[in-house]
Amino acid sequence: MLATLGIGAFALLFLGVPIWIIFLLMATVAVYLSGVSMEVVVQGLTGTINKLVLLAIPGFIFAGGVMGRGGMAKRLINWLSALLGRVPGGLPLTTIGGAEVFGAISGSSAATVAGLGRILYPALRNNRYSERFSLGLITSCGAIAMILPPSITMILFAVMTNASVGRLFIAGIIPGLVIGVCVAIYCIVHSHRHGITSGRTWSLREILRTTREVSWTLGAPALIFIGIYGGYMTPTEAAMAVSVYAVFVSIYVYGDLNWRDIWDITRETSMLSAKIFVIIAAAGVYSWLLAAEGVPGKIGGLIDAWNLSPIEVLLIINLLLLIIGMFMDPNSAILLFTPLLWPMAEQAGVDLIHFGIIFTVNLAVGMFTPPFGLNIFVACSIFNVSSTRITRGIIPFFLCYLLGLMLITYIPALSLTLPRLLWD
Repeated sequence: MLATLGIGAFALLFLGVPIWIIFLLMATVAVYLSGVSMEVVVQGLTGTINKLVLLAIPGFIFAGGVMGRGGMAKRLINWLSALLGRVPGGLPLTTIGGAEVFGAISGSSAATVAGLGRILYPALRNNRYSERFSLGLITSCGAIAMILPPSITMILFAVMTNASVGRLFIAGIIPGLVIGVCVAIYCIVHSHRHGITSGRTWSLREILRTTREVSWTLGAPALIFIGIYGGYMTPTEAAMAVSVYAVFVSIYVYGDLNWRDIWDITRETSMLSAKIFVIIAAAGVYSWLLAAEGVPGKIGGLIDAWNLSPIEVLLIINLLLLIIGMFMDPNSAILLFTPLLWPMAEQAGVDLIHFGIIFTVNLAVGMFTPPFGLNIFVACSIFNVSSTRITRGIIPFFLCYLLGLMLITYIPALSLTLPRLLWD
């Protein structure tokens, strides 16, 4: 029965049926055919979203929206440009640094592309970087936001596996920096190869001025990290606190937004959060179905029968997730495939937190991988170019991310050192 439902689910997926309808339909049919009370479906829908940590999702989405629409992102770019713009490849490095910091505030890949792209793309083009390079850099760098805390993808992974959100957040810091370094090395080499220099001189006055202007913006990630890892706040409380902070700074300190803007951002956050919660609720019923059919145990048995090494298991998982990321958004993918792939990794002795980071990095790559990478569509809309032109520029950055993924996969210390220092 489960195989039949699975084939039907993939058929509906390729027909364009929303993923939450597929989840719910598959589970409802299975419950009906099994003769189990339909109350199970209702309990699965309500039980999955009855978790306090999920309130962090609309909080971080809202905070990212406020900072992206206001002038906080622009001040961040001006500061990084003052620090890095003079070195070879300084403007691409500013783009990477902006993605790292903005991602540490919003946790949203698409929001990072939208927030930074409008500012940095014209600057890159004016500094003699090609259209292909500029589009590829901005579209791919937005994916860093998914790896660094606070990551919405990590929150969903924690819900599906009961992993610690705090451990996942802190575990993503070094992998996020590793990805940034891999991309930065390529950007420096590219700049040298094409003889592109910044043509600027250092200015202590500009550095001090931009540092003073950005100080309120940098207070947002500081609030998140000190609040969570200082033991003062849970991730949910930190999300609410940074939302209030962002509104205060944008309206009363910088004066970039008014209350009408905040209301528009609130409506957008509500719509996006509702879509995510509907998928989570339907995925809860789907997870119950897999557990009732004993799928995790069967997958573990297959790993034993095939006698695969941990290296081989992780290689298979990476290949599967890279392919999945090409066709599905990260939220749906993590809810659909975590119950299937985690038993494989667990049987191979992979640490849960390490696996969560591997899962997240793979889906981050999927954000800018054709044919359905969300960042590609965001970039198409912002820059008014075809997806084909963006795809050509993505290739070298995809290889950089792939190198980073291999390092993160096969050097567990990159993901586990910080959590062990803080909690073990």
